[in-house]
Amino acid sequence: MFIIGRKLNMSQVWDDENKVVVTTAIKCLPNELIGFKTEKQDGYAAAIVKCGKLLKEFRLFSNSDSDLKKGDKITVESFAPGDKVKIIGKSKGKGFQGVVKRHGFKGGKASHGHRHDLKRSGSIGSAFPQHVMKGKKMAGRMGNRKVSIKAALIAEVDKENNLLLIKGSVPGKRGNLVFIRKR
Repeated sequence: MFIIGRKLNMSQVWDDENKVVVTTAIKCLPNELIGFKTEKQDGYAAAIVKCGKLLKEFRLFSNSDSDLKKGDKITVESFAPGDKVKIIGKSKGKGFQGVVKRHGFKGGKASHGHRHDLKRSGSIGSAFPQHVMKGKKMAGRMGNRKVSIKAALIAEVDKENNLLLIKGSVPGKRGNLVFIRKR
């Protein structure tokens, strides 16, 4: 099963052993199954879900989603506490960053004749082949990428408010769309 939602704020709930569990609330939007793609016609099997103006394809890998029909409404009722889910979202964008922050480089010395060298990357190439090699870790844009969490647990399901409480953190900032799929 799969659903599209918006990330809300982080909070906490108490579990059965009186321990605090940090959770992220996800408001699940009204989702409607509007069609399918088939192996025979398209080369792969997928379900097409509509959420507002957004259309999203979810690949169908097994027969567990075979009971779905065109026009079905997808709600949080198909999820239960303790289910493992895969969550896909966009990470927070952090803008242009240097190599120390972006890749965790050590940086230069702070003393003994090294002026303005604290956050420099150092040498970026060799004498041969006279160009910077592809994939070289350098300064650049950081964040704002697709991030997947493969085994997140559902802590609670609030059917009245269409909320899923996911144990731990979820990628992205508040209000970002996230795609949730039961594993």
